[in-house]
Amino acid sequence: MMTTTNSTINPTSLISLSSSSSSTTTTIQSPHTCFKLAVNRRRLLTALTLSVSIASSTVQLAAARGLFQMPPFRLSNRYYLVRAGESEFETLGIINTNPVAKTSVDSGLSEIGKKQTVKAAFELKSMGACDRGCWIWPSITQRAYQAAEIIASVNGIVRSYIVPEYSFLDARGLGAYEGKKLETVSQVYASDGISPAIKPPPIDDGTPNESVMDVFVRVTQLMSILETQYSEDTIVIVSPDSDNLTILQAGLVGLDLRRHRELSFAPGEVRFVDTSSIPTYKQPASAVYKCLNPPNCN
Repeated sequence: MMTTTNSTINPTSLISLSSSSSSTTTTIQSPHTCFKLAVNRRRLLTALTLSVSIASSTVQLAAARGLFQMPPFRLSNRYYLVRAGESEFETLGIINTNPVAKTSVDSGLSEIGKKQTVKAAFELKSMGACDRGCWIWPSITQRAYQAAEIIASVNGIVRSYIVPEYSFLDARGLGAYEGKKLETVSQVYASDGISPAIKPPPIDDGTPNESVMDVFVRVTQLMSILETQYSEDTIVIVSPDSDNLTILQAGLVGLDLRRHRELSFAPGEVRFVDTSSIPTYKQPASAVYKCLNPPNCN
């Protein structure tokens, strides 16, 4: 047998609750209360629906910003690509890509390289790159960081806006070509034209032997960080070599990675990233070389 106890919550609610250990019933003592209760329930359901919708949209937006694909649908920031001026090793005509030596004095700017970098800094200034402020992301490689300091000085950027990158912008590791004459790098580019997966021959001194695809992974990771960390900012990327930048630009504009060499950067060259097209003077001869899903371009 069930025992029922009636109690009134307060005089204005006009609602009497009947409760027991097994069931609860609600008795409405006023016709106006039914209408108010229905309205309150409707408002509650609407609020819950909006909350779920907003939360879902926020999660989707965050996920979208965290996933960076090449070529990108859009970029959240403006980018300038800069190759550092010539290094001491390059002046001597020697290939030097071993990351162990990247902070050594010999990896720094040569006298010619300093002049090339000053010219690049003033070119950025004439382009208005840092008129509203900018972040400078150089490789920690000596010549790239020196170039970043020169760019900052010319463009009135404080040192706290220089963010050194410790691995994603290392010069492309050329393996067994380490220490050889610069002219031999043409053999590497010949292999690049066949497949972006071909690596230079390995060596046991710690120098990586990186394929185009290896570098592509690095620069894509870099862009993912930049696009997640910044929004509506200007970022100047300073690389110690050309390959980082050519492979990055090829990925951004959807160019077949086998043709990255056609976008070659000279020491001290500056380029604004235009994702809408490849510069006319670099336009490939055929649409066959267009790649919309790098590094899978076959």
